[in-house]
Amino acid sequence: MTKVIVLELNELNLDAVEHYIAQGALPHFAAFFQRHGYCETTSETLYEELEPWIQWVTVHTGLSFSDHGIFRLGDVVGSDTPQIWEHMERELQLTVGAVSPMNAANRASRPAFFIPDPWTPTPASGSWLTRQLSGAVSQAVNDNARGVMTGSTIGILLLGLARFGLAQNYSAYAGLGMGALRRPWNRVSFLDLFLSDVFIGLTKKTRPQFSTLFLNGAAHLQHHYMFNSPACANGQANPSWYIGRELDPVGHIYAVYDRILGSVQRALPDYRVLIITGLHQDPYGAPEYYWRLRDHAAFLRSLGLQFEDVQPRMSRDFVVRFATRSDLENAAGVLLGARIGEDQAFSVEKRDDDIFVQLVVPYEITDATTLRAGDIVVENLKKHVVFVALKNGHHSAIGYFSDSGRQKSELPRSIPLTQIYDEILASFRNGADAHHRTASAPAEPLRERI
Repeated sequence: MTKVIVLELNELNLDAVEHYIAQGALPHFAAFFQRHGYCETTSETLYEELEPWIQWVTVHTGLSFSDHGIFRLGDVVGSDTPQIWEHMERELQLTVGAVSPMNAANRASRPAFFIPDPWTPTPASGSWLTRQLSGAVSQAVNDNARGVMTGSTIGILLLGLARFGLAQNYSAYAGLGMGALRRPWNRVSFLDLFLSDVFIGLTKKTRPQFSTLFLNGAAHLQHHYMFNSPACANGQANPSWYIGRELDPVGHIYAVYDRILGSVQRALPDYRVLIITGLHQDPYGAPEYYWRLRDHAAFLRSLGLQFEDVQPRMSRDFVVRFATRSDLENAAGVLLGARIGEDQAFSVEKRDDDIFVQLVVPYEITDATTLRAGDIVVENLKKHVVFVALKNGHHSAIGYFSDSGRQKSELPRSIPLTQIYDEILASFRNGADAHHRTASAPAEPLRERI
Protein backbone atom coordinates (compact mmCIF):
# COMPACT_ATOMS: atom_id res chain seq x y z
CA MET A 1 0.00 0.00 0.00
CA THR A 2 1.34 3.41 -0.99
CA LYS A 3 2.07 5.75 1.91
CA VAL A 4 2.56 9.50 1.44
CA ILE A 5 3.96 12.28 3.63
CA VAL A 6 3.43 15.92 2.70
CA LEU A 7 5.95 18.37 4.18
CA GLU A 8 4.28 21.79 4.17
CA LEU A 9 7.27 24.12 4.53
CA ASN A 10 5.48 27.43 4.59
CA GLU A 11 6.91 30.09 2.25
CA LEU A 12 10.30 28.41 1.91
CA ASN A 13 12.36 30.34 -0.66
CA LEU A 14 13.98 27.85 -2.99
CA ASP A 15 16.22 30.47 -4.56
CA ALA A 16 17.62 31.00 -1.05
CA VAL A 17 17.87 27.22 -0.59
CA GLU A 18 19.90 27.09 -3.80
CA HIS A 19 22.16 29.86 -2.46
CA TYR A 20 22.95 27.91 0.69
CA ILE A 21 23.41 24.67 -1.25
CA ALA A 22 25.98 26.46 -3.41
CA GLN A 23 27.81 27.37 -0.19
CA GLY A 24 28.06 23.68 0.71
CA ALA A 25 25.16 23.63 3.18
CA LEU A 26 21.81 21.77 3.21
CA PRO A 27 23.00 18.34 2.01
CA HIS A 28 19.57 16.68 2.25
CA PHE A 29 17.83 19.39 0.23
CA ALA A 30 20.70 19.26 -2.26
CA ALA A 31 20.30 15.50 -2.76
CA PHE A 32 16.48 15.67 -2.86
CA PHE A 33 16.30 18.41 -5.48
CA GLN A 34 19.19 17.03 -7.50
CA ARG A 35 17.27 13.77 -7.89
CA HIS A 36 13.66 14.98 -8.01
CA GLY A 37 13.79 18.66 -8.97
CA TYR A 38 10.95 21.04 -8.23
CA CYS A 39 8.44 23.15 -10.09
CA GLU A 40 6.82 26.49 -9.40
CA THR A 41 3.24 26.88 -8.23
CA THR A 42 1.11 29.92 -8.97
CA SER A 43 -1.75 31.32 -6.91
CA GLU A 44 -3.83 34.49 -6.50
CA THR A 45 -3.05 37.78 -8.24
CA LEU A 46 -4.32 40.26 -5.60
CA TYR A 47 -1.76 40.88 -2.84
CA GLU A 48 -4.36 40.89 -0.06
CA GLU A 49 -5.23 37.31 -1.07
CA LEU A 50 -1.60 36.14 -0.83
CA GLU A 51 -1.89 35.10 2.79
CA PRO A 52 -0.75 31.63 3.84
CA TRP A 53 -4.03 30.93 5.66
CA ILE A 54 -5.78 31.44 2.30
CA GLN A 55 -3.30 29.51 0.18
CA TRP A 56 -3.08 26.47 2.44
CA VAL A 57 -6.86 26.13 2.31
CA THR A 58 -6.39 26.05 -1.47
CA VAL A 59 -3.85 23.23 -1.10
CA HIS A 60 -6.15 21.30 1.24
CA THR A 61 -9.31 21.71 -0.87
CA GLY A 62 -8.12 22.11 -4.47
CA LEU A 63 -10.17 25.31 -4.70
CA SER A 64 -9.05 28.86 -5.43
CA PHE A 65 -9.89 31.62 -2.97
CA SER A 66 -12.86 32.72 -5.09
CA ASP A 67 -14.31 29.22 -4.63
CA HIS A 68 -13.47 28.35 -1.02
CA GLY A 69 -13.92 31.91 0.30
CA ILE A 70 -11.77 31.47 3.45
CA PHE A 71 -10.08 34.83 4.04
CA ARG A 72 -9.04 34.82 7.71
CA LEU A 73 -7.03 32.45 9.87
CA GLY A 74 -9.43 30.25 11.86
CA ASP A 75 -12.44 30.88 9.63
CA VAL A 76 -12.17 27.40 8.12
CA VAL A 77 -13.94 26.12 11.24
CA GLY A 78 -17.18 27.68 10.01
CA SER A 79 -16.83 26.20 6.52
CA ASP A 80 -18.21 22.89 5.26
CA THR A 81 -15.84 22.69 2.27
CA PRO A 82 -14.31 19.19 2.22
CA GLN A 83 -10.59 19.00 2.96
CA ILE A 84 -8.11 16.44 1.74
CA TRP A 85 -8.04 14.42 4.99
CA GLU A 86 -11.80 13.77 4.83
CA HIS A 87 -11.51 12.87 1.14
CA MET A 88 -8.72 10.39 1.88
CA GLU A 89 -10.83 8.76 4.59
CA ARG A 90 -14.20 8.66 2.86
CA GLU A 91 -13.33 8.15 -0.79
CA LEU A 92 -10.04 6.23 -0.63
CA GLN A 93 -10.55 4.48 2.73
CA LEU A 94 -7.12 5.61 3.96
CA THR A 95 -5.95 6.42 7.46
CA VAL A 96 -4.73 9.99 7.90
CA GLY A 97 -2.68 12.10 10.28
CA ALA A 98 -1.74 15.77 10.55
CA VAL A 99 0.48 17.99 12.67
CA SER A 100 -0.22 21.73 12.67
CA PRO A 101 -1.84 22.12 9.20
CA MET A 102 -2.52 25.84 8.72
CA ASN A 103 -6.16 26.95 8.84
CA ALA A 104 -7.48 23.38 8.78
CA ALA A 105 -10.46 22.06 10.72
CA ASN A 106 -10.30 18.61 12.27
CA ARG A 107 -13.28 16.99 10.58
CA ALA A 108 -11.63 13.60 10.06
CA SER A 109 -13.77 10.81 11.51
CA ARG A 110 -10.97 8.46 12.59
CA PRO A 111 -7.57 10.15 12.23
CA ALA A 112 -4.50 8.38 13.52
CA PHE A 113 -3.59 11.79 14.96
CA PHE A 114 -4.55 15.41 14.32
CA ILE A 115 -2.80 18.32 16.05
CA PRO A 116 -4.29 21.59 14.74
CA ASP A 117 -2.30 24.74 14.16
CA PRO A 118 -1.96 27.04 17.20
CA TRP A 119 -4.44 29.60 15.86
CA THR A 120 -7.43 27.57 14.66
CA PRO A 121 -10.06 26.59 17.29
CA THR A 122 -10.60 22.96 16.33
CA PRO A 123 -10.12 19.85 18.52
CA ALA A 124 -7.05 17.64 18.54
CA SER A 125 -7.29 13.88 18.02
CA GLY A 126 -5.05 11.11 19.28
CA SER A 127 -3.66 9.92 22.58
CA TRP A 128 -3.86 11.88 25.82
CA LEU A 129 -0.31 13.16 25.32
CA THR A 130 -1.03 14.16 21.72
CA ARG A 131 -4.04 16.22 22.81
CA GLN A 132 -2.10 17.80 25.67
CA LEU A 133 0.75 18.69 23.34
CA SER A 134 -1.70 20.46 21.05
CA GLY A 135 -2.75 22.82 23.84
CA ALA A 136 0.81 23.34 25.04
CA VAL A 137 2.11 24.21 21.57
CA SER A 138 -0.77 26.65 21.07
CA GLN A 139 0.01 28.44 24.34
CA ALA A 140 3.73 28.55 23.61
CA VAL A 141 3.26 29.96 20.10
CA ASN A 142 0.66 32.56 21.00
CA ASP A 143 2.73 33.85 23.93
CA ASN A 144 6.05 33.65 22.10
CA ALA A 145 6.30 37.43 21.65
CA ARG A 146 6.16 37.87 25.43
CA GLY A 147 8.54 34.99 26.04
CA VAL A 148 6.10 33.53 28.57
CA MET A 149 5.17 29.88 29.08
CA THR A 150 3.10 28.47 31.93
CA GLY A 151 4.45 25.74 34.16
CA SER A 152 1.97 23.23 32.79
CA THR A 153 2.99 24.07 29.22
CA ILE A 154 6.66 23.55 30.04
CA GLY A 155 5.85 20.26 31.74
CA ILE A 156 3.86 18.92 28.79
CA LEU A 157 6.50 20.01 26.28
CA LEU A 158 9.22 18.30 28.31
CA LEU A 159 7.10 15.17 28.51
CA GLY A 160 6.60 15.32 24.75
CA LEU A 161 10.33 15.84 24.20
CA ALA A 162 11.10 12.79 26.34
CA ARG A 163 8.55 10.72 24.43
CA PHE A 164 9.21 11.88 20.86
CA GLY A 165 12.60 13.62 20.73
CA LEU A 166 14.98 11.76 18.40
CA ALA A 167 18.31 10.86 19.99
CA GLN A 168 20.16 12.25 16.96
CA ASN A 169 18.61 15.67 17.74
CA TYR A 170 19.50 15.85 21.45
CA SER A 171 22.59 17.98 20.85
CA ALA A 172 20.63 20.28 18.54
CA TYR A 173 17.92 20.74 21.19
CA ALA A 174 20.57 21.52 23.80
CA GLY A 175 22.24 24.10 21.59
CA LEU A 176 18.96 25.74 20.60
CA GLY A 177 17.75 25.85 24.20
CA MET A 178 20.95 27.33 25.62
CA GLY A 179 21.08 30.03 22.97
CA ALA A 180 17.39 30.99 23.14
CA LEU A 181 17.84 33.97 25.48
CA ARG A 182 20.39 35.70 23.26
CA ARG A 183 18.91 34.50 19.99
CA PRO A 184 15.10 34.45 20.12
CA TRP A 185 14.88 32.75 16.72
CA ASN A 186 16.23 29.63 18.47
CA ARG A 187 12.80 29.20 20.06
CA VAL A 188 11.24 29.11 16.60
CA SER A 189 13.74 26.52 15.38
CA PHE A 190 13.32 24.47 18.56
CA LEU A 191 9.55 24.33 18.10
CA ASP A 192 9.71 23.27 14.44
CA LEU A 193 12.30 20.59 15.22
CA PHE A 194 10.10 19.39 18.08
CA LEU A 195 6.97 19.29 15.90
CA SER A 196 8.86 17.26 13.31
CA ASP A 197 9.99 14.76 15.94
CA VAL A 198 6.41 14.47 17.22
CA PHE A 199 5.24 13.93 13.65
CA ILE A 200 7.85 11.25 12.99
CA GLY A 201 7.06 9.48 16.26
CA LEU A 202 3.30 9.48 15.67
CA THR A 203 3.69 8.39 12.06
CA LYS A 204 6.03 5.51 12.98
CA LYS A 205 3.62 4.34 15.70
CA THR A 206 0.29 4.64 13.84
CA ARG A 207 1.46 4.20 10.21
CA PRO A 208 -1.21 6.32 8.46
CA GLN A 209 -1.25 6.04 4.69
CA PHE A 210 -1.45 9.83 4.37
CA SER A 211 -0.01 12.37 6.79
CA THR A 212 0.98 16.04 6.69
CA LEU A 213 3.42 18.18 8.66
CA PHE A 214 3.20 21.98 8.52
CA LEU A 215 6.15 24.10 9.66
CA ASN A 216 5.96 27.89 9.90
CA GLY A 217 9.31 28.84 11.40
CA ALA A 218 11.09 29.71 8.16
CA ALA A 219 8.23 31.96 7.06
CA HIS A 220 8.27 33.71 10.43
CA LEU A 221 12.02 34.28 10.43
CA GLN A 222 12.11 35.40 6.80
CA HIS A 223 9.45 38.01 7.55
CA HIS A 224 11.58 39.41 10.34
CA TYR A 225 15.23 38.71 9.45
CA MET A 226 15.45 38.32 5.66
CA PHE A 227 17.75 41.35 5.36
CA ASN A 228 20.36 39.40 7.36
CA SER A 229 20.48 36.52 4.89
CA PRO A 230 23.33 36.55 2.36
CA ALA A 231 20.75 35.22 -0.10
CA CYS A 232 18.98 38.61 0.10
CA ALA A 233 20.67 41.22 -2.06
CA ASN A 234 18.33 44.21 -2.01
CA GLY A 235 20.72 46.48 -0.11
CA GLN A 236 18.58 46.76 3.03
CA ALA A 237 19.95 46.08 6.51
CA ASN A 238 18.40 45.71 9.94
CA PRO A 239 19.46 48.15 12.70
CA SER A 240 22.20 46.89 15.01
CA TRP A 241 19.95 47.17 18.10
CA TYR A 242 17.63 44.63 16.45
CA ILE A 243 20.16 42.02 15.32
CA GLY A 244 23.89 41.86 14.64
CA ARG A 245 24.92 42.04 11.00
CA GLU A 246 26.91 38.80 11.32
CA LEU A 247 23.87 36.72 12.33
CA ASP A 248 21.69 34.82 9.85
CA PRO A 249 18.48 33.37 11.36
CA VAL A 250 17.22 32.40 7.90
CA GLY A 251 20.23 30.22 7.13
CA HIS A 252 19.95 28.85 10.67
CA ILE A 253 16.39 27.57 10.27
CA TYR A 254 17.04 26.33 6.74
CA ALA A 255 19.72 24.09 8.29
CA VAL A 256 17.14 22.88 10.82
CA TYR A 257 14.74 22.07 7.97
CA ASP A 258 17.52 20.19 6.19
CA ARG A 259 18.00 18.14 9.35
CA ILE A 260 14.23 17.52 9.48
CA LEU A 261 14.10 16.34 5.86
CA GLY A 262 16.93 13.91 6.53
CA SER A 263 15.23 12.63 9.69
CA VAL A 264 11.96 12.01 7.86
CA GLN A 265 13.70 10.12 5.07
CA ARG A 266 15.70 7.94 7.47
CA ALA A 267 12.87 7.22 9.90
CA LEU A 268 10.18 6.60 7.27
CA PRO A 269 11.97 5.27 4.19
CA ASP A 270 8.86 3.55 2.79
CA TYR A 271 6.93 6.83 2.50
CA ARG A 272 6.78 8.94 -0.61
CA VAL A 273 7.65 12.54 0.36
CA LEU A 274 6.06 15.62 -1.20
CA ILE A 275 7.37 19.11 -0.39
CA ILE A 276 5.05 22.10 -0.80
CA THR A 277 5.76 25.74 0.12
CA GLY A 278 2.45 27.42 -0.78
CA LEU A 279 4.11 30.80 -1.40
CA HIS A 280 7.55 32.32 -1.02
CA GLN A 281 8.78 35.72 0.16
CA ASP A 282 10.51 38.66 -1.49
CA PRO A 283 12.47 41.32 0.41
CA TYR A 284 10.41 44.23 1.69
CA GLY A 285 11.35 47.75 0.64
CA ALA A 286 12.18 48.93 4.19
CA PRO A 287 11.69 47.57 7.73
CA GLU A 288 8.19 47.96 9.22
CA TYR A 289 7.38 47.53 12.93
CA TYR A 290 5.00 44.79 14.11
CA TRP A 291 3.37 45.06 17.56
CA ARG A 292 1.11 42.69 19.51
CA LEU A 293 -1.16 43.52 22.45
CA ARG A 294 0.26 42.18 25.70
CA ASP A 295 -3.13 41.25 27.20
CA HIS A 296 -5.87 41.52 24.57
CA ALA A 297 -8.84 41.15 26.90
CA ALA A 298 -7.53 43.58 29.52
CA PHE A 299 -6.76 46.21 26.89
CA LEU A 300 -10.22 45.96 25.33
CA ARG A 301 -11.83 46.26 28.76
CA SER A 302 -9.73 49.37 29.43
CA LEU A 303 -11.45 50.92 26.39
CA GLY A 304 -14.84 50.15 27.93
CA LEU A 305 -15.77 47.45 25.40
CA GLN A 306 -18.27 44.66 26.12
CA PHE A 307 -17.39 41.32 24.51
CA GLU A 308 -17.70 37.60 25.06
CA ASP A 309 -14.29 36.37 24.01
CA VAL A 310 -11.05 37.45 22.37
CA GLN A 311 -8.84 35.04 20.45
CA PRO A 312 -5.28 36.06 19.52
CA ARG A 313 -4.17 35.05 16.04
CA MET A 314 -0.75 35.36 14.41
CA SER A 315 1.41 38.34 15.24
CA ARG A 316 -0.70 41.54 15.43
CA ASP A 317 -4.10 39.94 14.63
CA PHE A 318 -6.97 39.00 16.96
CA VAL A 319 -10.67 38.11 16.77
CA VAL A 320 -13.27 39.50 19.21
CA ARG A 321 -16.67 37.84 19.65
CA PHE A 322 -19.81 39.50 21.03
CA ALA A 323 -23.15 38.57 22.58
CA THR A 324 -25.09 41.32 20.77
CA ARG A 325 -24.83 43.24 17.53
CA SER A 326 -24.87 46.53 19.41
CA ASP A 327 -21.77 45.50 21.38
CA LEU A 328 -20.07 44.55 18.11
CA GLU A 329 -20.92 47.84 16.42
CA ASN A 330 -19.77 49.83 19.44
CA ALA A 331 -16.45 47.99 19.67
CA ALA A 332 -15.81 48.31 15.93
CA GLY A 333 -16.48 52.04 16.12
CA VAL A 334 -14.20 52.55 19.13
CA LEU A 335 -11.32 50.59 17.61
CA LEU A 336 -11.66 52.21 14.19
CA GLY A 337 -11.65 55.61 15.87
CA ALA A 338 -8.59 54.92 18.03
CA ARG A 339 -5.75 57.21 17.05
CA ILE A 340 -2.08 57.80 17.79
CA GLY A 341 -1.81 61.42 16.82
CA GLU A 342 -3.48 61.45 13.41
CA ASP A 343 -2.68 57.81 12.67
CA GLN A 344 -5.17 54.95 12.84
CA ALA A 345 -4.16 52.34 15.44
CA PHE A 346 -6.37 49.41 14.38
CA SER A 347 -7.92 47.98 11.25
CA VAL A 348 -11.30 46.31 11.77
CA GLU A 349 -13.30 43.87 9.67
CA LYS A 350 -16.89 43.28 10.85
CA ARG A 351 -18.47 39.85 10.43
CA ASP A 352 -21.74 38.31 11.70
CA ASP A 353 -20.89 37.98 15.40
CA ASP A 354 -17.23 38.95 15.63
CA ILE A 355 -14.63 41.41 14.36
CA PHE A 356 -11.19 40.68 12.97
CA VAL A 357 -8.72 43.29 14.25
CA GLN A 358 -5.12 44.18 13.43
CA LEU A 359 -2.85 46.49 15.41
CA VAL A 360 -1.47 48.55 12.52
CA VAL A 361 1.22 50.80 14.00
CA PRO A 362 4.21 50.55 11.62
CA TYR A 363 6.65 52.70 13.63
CA GLU A 364 8.27 52.63 17.06
CA ILE A 365 5.99 52.82 20.11
CA THR A 366 7.70 54.51 23.07
CA ASP A 367 6.87 55.41 26.66
CA ALA A 368 5.60 58.75 25.34
CA THR A 369 3.17 57.20 22.84
CA THR A 370 -0.46 57.99 23.69
CA LEU A 371 -3.55 56.38 22.19
CA ARG A 372 -6.92 58.14 22.18
CA ALA A 373 -10.22 56.31 21.66
CA GLY A 374 -13.07 58.75 22.03
CA ASP A 375 -12.92 60.12 25.58
CA ILE A 376 -10.51 57.44 26.74
CA VAL A 377 -6.80 58.20 26.76
CA VAL A 378 -4.22 55.42 27.11
CA GLU A 379 -0.93 56.88 28.30
CA ASN A 380 2.34 55.04 27.73
CA LEU A 381 0.99 52.66 25.13
CA LYS A 382 4.30 50.80 25.19
CA LYS A 383 3.39 49.02 28.42
CA HIS A 384 0.31 47.53 26.70
CA VAL A 385 2.13 46.08 23.68
CA VAL A 386 4.92 43.67 22.88
CA PHE A 387 7.38 44.32 20.08
CA VAL A 388 7.16 41.41 17.64
CA ALA A 389 9.70 42.25 14.97
CA LEU A 390 10.61 44.38 12.00
CA LYS A 391 9.06 43.20 8.75
CA ASN A 392 11.72 42.27 6.18
CA GLY A 393 9.88 39.97 3.77
CA HIS A 394 6.49 39.97 2.06
CA HIS A 395 4.49 37.32 0.24
CA SER A 396 4.95 36.34 -3.39
CA ALA A 397 2.43 34.30 -5.40
CA ILE A 398 5.10 31.83 -6.56
CA GLY A 399 5.50 28.69 -4.48
CA TYR A 400 7.24 25.38 -5.07
CA PHE A 401 6.40 21.68 -5.31
CA SER A 402 8.64 18.60 -5.29
CA ASP A 403 7.89 14.89 -5.17
CA SER A 404 10.22 12.02 -4.28
CA GLY A 405 8.14 9.83 -6.57
CA ARG A 406 9.32 11.70 -9.66
CA GLN A 407 12.57 12.31 -11.40
CA LYS A 408 13.63 15.89 -12.09
CA SER A 409 12.77 15.62 -15.79
CA GLU A 410 9.19 14.54 -15.07
CA LEU A 411 8.02 17.80 -13.48
CA PRO A 412 6.45 20.63 -15.51
CA ARG A 413 7.86 24.12 -15.17
CA SER A 414 4.80 25.48 -13.38
CA ILE A 415 1.38 24.39 -12.10
CA PRO A 416 -1.44 26.29 -10.37
CA LEU A 417 -1.60 25.81 -6.62
CA THR A 418 -5.13 24.45 -7.03
CA GLN A 419 -3.60 21.45 -8.84
CA ILE A 420 -1.59 20.34 -5.80
CA TYR A 421 -4.68 18.61 -4.41
CA ASP A 422 -4.85 16.42 -7.51
CA GLU A 423 -1.08 15.86 -7.43
CA ILE A 424 -1.41 14.44 -3.92
CA LEU A 425 -4.24 12.16 -5.00
CA ALA A 426 -2.24 11.08 -8.05
CA SER A 427 0.65 10.00 -5.81
CA PHE A 428 -1.55 7.14 -4.61
CA ARG A 429 -2.46 6.07 -8.12
CA ASN A 430 1.15 5.69 -9.27
CA GLY A 431 2.77 5.25 -5.90
CA ALA A 432 4.18 1.75 -6.35
CA ASP A 433 6.15 2.61 -9.49
CA ALA A 434 7.30 5.89 -7.99
CA HIS A 435 8.59 4.26 -4.83
CA HIS A 436 10.48 1.69 -6.88
CA ARG A 437 12.27 4.52 -8.72
CA THR A 438 13.18 6.44 -5.57
CA ALA A 439 16.57 5.86 -4.00
CA SER A 440 16.67 5.29 -0.26
CA ALA A 441 17.82 8.03 2.10
CA PRO A 442 21.34 8.03 3.57
CA ALA A 443 21.73 5.52 6.39
CA GLU A 444 23.77 7.91 8.52
CA PRO A 445 23.13 11.63 9.13
CA LEU A 446 25.40 14.02 7.30
CA ARG A 447 27.09 16.93 9.02
CA GLU A 448 24.63 19.79 9.33
CA ARG A 449 24.99 23.45 10.21
CA ILE A 450 22.90 24.38 13.29
